[in-house]
Amino acid sequence: MLFKIKVLCACITLSLCSLISFAQQINYPPVDKVAADFKKLLERPRVPLNPSFTITHTDSVIIEHGFIYSEKNERVPVLIYKPVTGTKPYPAVIFLHGTGGKKEDNKKMLYQLVKRGIMGVAIDARFHGERIAGGAHGSKEYVAAATAAWENKDKAHQTHPFLFDTAFDLWRVTDYLASRPDVDANRIGMGGISMGGMETWLAASVDKRIKVIVLDIAVQSFKWSLDNDKWQGRAGTIRGTHLQAAKDLGDSVLNMHNVQAVWDKLLPGITGEFDCPSMLRMIAPRAMLIVSTENDPNCPLPGANIAYASAIQAYRSKGATDKIMRDVTPKLFHTSTPEHFKMTLDWFSKWL
Repeated sequence: MLFKIKVLCACITLSLCSLISFAQQINYPPVDKVAADFKKLLERPRVPLNPSFTITHTDSVIIEHGFIYSEKNERVPVLIYKPVTGTKPYPAVIFLHGTGGKKEDNKKMLYQLVKRGIMGVAIDARFHGERIAGGAHGSKEYVAAATAAWENKDKAHQTHPFLFDTAFDLWRVTDYLASRPDVDANRIGMGGISMGGMETWLAASVDKRIKVIVLDIAVQSFKWSLDNDKWQGRAGTIRGTHLQAAKDLGDSVLNMHNVQAVWDKLLPGITGEFDCPSMLRMIAPRAMLIVSTENDPNCPLPGANIAYASAIQAYRSKGATDKIMRDVTPKLFHTSTPEHFKMTLDWFSKWL
């Protein structure tokens, strides 16, 4: 079993066995039910993908820039870096940006994947990058969309711009890649940083076409954060939405109750059956790398430990502990490191 943690917070004194024992006490529904419930929640009418791309050839990489449709009025901008040489079909990796970012932030990752014979793919998450009229403005539009979803009174048309809707887009991007003759549909990977990593574990947990997964500063437990008053970092990623919710609920400050109200509406089930410790169980026995930092306020280490323990229990049950690895960088806060970058590339190269 590959279990590498350089350092643990002083407050985390439980052994791995104790953590697994604790995780076993959490009564999540069976994985088949969780998968069915999550697919039902996110599913919406399927439309033709209608891909459209422009292609640029260079000496070292073929670049495709275009879009597909995930819904009737939802165009997903896609950036593809493709090897110039090598044997087709290629393995492919979808790699996702964090909050306020854009697909172009991952050009270095895509290029390095190409150097290893892997097609690199990046998309703009909802309300990011080219999905914003007039260009992106950090996370401004993302927060505005989350606030509008919070204030929506029409239950029949409830949107989930905070993570869930992009997870659906990822299923459709996978549909597209699997349809391409130059992609090996049996060798598709997915990874991401922060928000992108969360979208990865949401989408990949129930989509078994994703064979290799990398989660960078993205593993946590929403429930643990609420129960232990450590929700501040995660709530801060859409702080404007939470402030509006607090006001709407008659509170003068953010607290665990108005934070949970937002999560319950925008991410229904995220403190229950769709929380990370529950969803990671469904990734086993596929190859998964988890990289974290010791003092991450957005993904507090104690909650991340519970999620990992839940995952390793599932991997043990399937005899696949050689296909899960974890690394925790000491002292750092919510940041991805050059070492994370290299570990990510090495993991995709090894298992794809």
